[in-house]
Amino acid sequence: MALQKKDFIEIEFTGKTKEGEIFDSNVKENLDKTNLSTKAKPLIFCLGEAMFLKAIDDFLIGKDTGEYKIELQPEKAFGKRDSKLVQMIPMKIFIQHQINPVPGTMFNFDNKIAKILTVSGGRVMVDFNNPLAGKDVIYEVKVLRKIENIKEKAKSLIDFFTRKDFKFEIKDKKIFVETDKQFAQFLILFKDKFKQLLDLDLEVKEVEEKKEEK
Repeated sequence: MALQKKDFIEIEFTGKTKEGEIFDSNVKENLDKTNLSTKAKPLIFCLGEAMFLKAIDDFLIGKDTGEYKIELQPEKAFGKRDSKLVQMIPMKIFIQHQINPVPGTMFNFDNKIAKILTVSGGRVMVDFNNPLAGKDVIYEVKVLRKIENIKEKAKSLIDFFTRKDFKFEIKDKKIFVETDKQFAQFLILFKDKFKQLLDLDLEVKEVEEKKEEK
């Protein structure tokens, strides 16, 4: 049966540059070849809901379970390089942020990932382009199965939105999620998504965090 938009699917995938450098994967065999900290476990996501690269979403809609090799040009992957995103920043800015600028290193600058290109006197040349911008990439994707179980779907949404494994219960067209105060107001922002994708009304129950015993 062909996959449709809003279907939940489970996949294994590996993203590579055209030269063969692996930049993303959830397959243990391929992760062992990199220094990525990603865990080797299948990914569950909803097709057509911006939970994965759009070009992969578009490709998989209409396909079936199986293995696919998807070649993407920059405009369909991580965009073309933009010369305006290569900027000169005064050294004093780095000092204020307690950053030691070393050519070749990556850092988070006001929630933007950047790469230091050169350091010369009191000036630092910084590249805010995505490291994969301007590159052709290849994704090897294995669609393992279409998810039918509502609990698996709900768990995947909670994980996608919070990167946490919260307890939850589904009852009478409602999903009750137990979360600490830190995430309660954040999770409720996705109330419409749970209704749209799972036809469930989201209710969040705040629970106190367990304190570690000394």
